Amino acid sequence: MLGLTKNQYLSHFRRSRVFVCQETNISEAGKDDIKSPIQGSSAEVTKGNISILNSQTAYQYTPPPLVSALEAAAIQKAATFHFPGHNRGRAAPSSLIRLIGMRPFLYDLGELPELGSFFPLEGPIMEAQKEAAKLFGSSETWFLVGGTTCGIQAAIMATCSPGDTLILPRNSHMSAISAMILSGALPHYIFPEYDSDWEVAGGVTPSQIEKAVKELETKGTKAAAVFVTSPTYHGICSDLSAICHLCHSYGTPVIVDEAHGAHLGFHPQMPKSALQQGADLVVQSTHKVLCSLTQSSMLHISGSIVNRERIRRCLQILQSTSPSMLLLASLDAARAQISKNPETIFNEAMELSTEAKSSIEKIPGISLLDFPSFSSFPAIDPMRLTLGFWKLGLSGYEADEILSRDQKVIPEIVGTRSITIVISMGTCRDHLLRLVAGLKQLSEAFLPFLGEVDDGVINSGQEPLPFTNVSVQLSVRDAFFASKRRVNIRESLGEICGELICPYPPGTPVLCPGEIITEEALDYLLGVRVNFGLIAGPSDPTLSSIFVCE
Repeated sequence: MLGLTKNQYLSHFRRSRVFVCQETNISEAGKDDIKSPIQGSSAEVTKGNISILNSQTAYQYTPPPLVSALEAAAIQKAATFHFPGHNRGRAAPSSLIRLIGMRPFLYDLGELPELGSFFPLEGPIMEAQKEAAKLFGSSETWFLVGGTTCGIQAAIMATCSPGDTLILPRNSHMSAISAMILSGALPHYIFPEYDSDWEVAGGVTPSQIEKAVKELETKGTKAAAVFVTSPTYHGICSDLSAICHLCHSYGTPVIVDEAHGAHLGFHPQMPKSALQQGADLVVQSTHKVLCSLTQSSMLHISGSIVNRERIRRCLQILQSTSPSMLLLASLDAARAQISKNPETIFNEAMELSTEAKSSIEKIPGISLLDFPSFSSFPAIDPMRLTLGFWKLGLSGYEADEILSRDQKVIPEIVGTRSITIVISMGTCRDHLLRLVAGLKQLSEAFLPFLGEVDDGVINSGQEPLPFTNVSVQLSVRDAFFASKRRVNIRESLGEICGELICPYPPGTPVLCPGEIITEEALDYLLGVRVNFGLIAGPSDPTLSSIFVCE
């Protein structure tokens, strides 16, 4: 390293990222002297005492009914003349057999009578959903094979009719935008708190919701529903109890995108779940932190504000009529896994999180997202650790590249200034040791270059998000169906935007369909392009052109 500048040293690591699906322990990585993260005192992640879901303490474990039925159906020595075409693996593609073996094909069955069905809901599928409702504390639960996207679309369609107003954060998932296209709802956006040091957007506060409600009152209307994302991708939790109390006083249902929070409420140090805090509709990605298969989710309903039959009708429109039994069974199995020991199942994961946090806090130059960065919010999910590298003069992308190369560490989120890792029941100590070792290496390598830090790395140079002058000309639905033409982005000023344009970070759309393209928005987007930021949504990923409405 002697005689090298920081940029010369960093260039040594600039290479294509390669993922290696192979276990390598710390000693093999040349880290025989790395110790286990120091056991620290239990870190407080919230501002108040958090209790586990009351319904779980008395919950009785029930074997997974759909898993049991699927197992029984698969071992039948039957002459089978039904879908799917591979016929229990007899004609399965050889390349896929080499990848996953034969057993998955034995259980890849259709809606046989002994397994039940979605529409009408009956049999073991219905029983499995009832067991899930008991565990999570809902009035009714629906399994989703189209991911949380499907659940969010159903929730918004069930509460909003064409022309109704939906209050939602500007950084809502893209499925909320597609739901407004399907339902004809009109958005009333709340702009979330934004931390420029981290370049991370937070949640929404009760005061922001109240302000939005009163703004609509002055226009002689009210919201058909309020949509909240909690926790956010980075684990920031909104005060749902206060939000639900406020909204219910107006008779307005609260929909919570809890895609990243299916585990909440299952440990005393975790934030409460959305259902526990009074939400009416909650959509969870069971596959994210819990252990079902990817693409499988759940939709929960509680209370009496939302018409349950309308939810069913919307799901019937949106869900596949040929659902994967493997996905459904994985939801049943994930429920059963939690229900065996709902009060203790996350103990080990929480201990690992606390150990990792304690060790990382001791590494010079590494920042850890925590209070007071988002002091307006009651909790940050302890299973999400967001690590900043600007004190080392590194972007999140650069740190990720080095961690991947040296320790084969693969985070969930990579941003301009940070990476975010997820800790779950599947997290092992060896992987956290590898992460800590990699962070120590980064610190030791780049602390000597602090005097050479490039301001362009520390500060992305972006202006605050241009939300002071949002002008809606068409509804999202009308803009989606409108005739469009492609124009050079520099010639789009004053036009009606025809597509969603969302830079990451912070994952907050700068332009939504139907909005007037302003000079502030264009300047911001061109700045993102210059800084090689990631932009989601537009048909032209280089952002040289943009679709506008005729």
